[in-house]
Amino acid sequence: MTDTQTEISGIVLTDVAVSKIRSLLEGEGRDDLSLRIAVQPGGCSGLRYQLYFDDRSLDGDVAKDYDGVKVVTDKMSAPYLGGASIDFVDTIEKQGFTIDNPNATGSCACGDSFH
Repeated sequence: MTDTQTEISGIVLTDVAVSKIRSLLEGEGRDDLSLRIAVQPGGCSGLRYQLYFDDRSLDGDVAKDYDGVKVVTDKMSAPYLGGASIDFVDTIEKQGFTIDNPNATGSCACGDSFH
């Protein structure tokens, strides 16, 4: 696989991430599911992400198509994901989705970790 990236509306998904999401969706056996990404404040650790499959369409959702894979974020999370890069790693040390987000900071004492 190549390491090229597709950027749509400020969120970048690598080809590897798109392929993994597609594979997981196929395993679910349903074609009405989207990957939903939600962001919540995580205090000094930055942002806390929730990634899950969802068949709902909420008022104000921002939906993006990445080569046939639908990714949805709620209207409150979307601004915090601008410029974020989502990848999937599968090594002997680590397996899972990784999110590199310029909107998150790693050090604060006030619980406000957003730029």
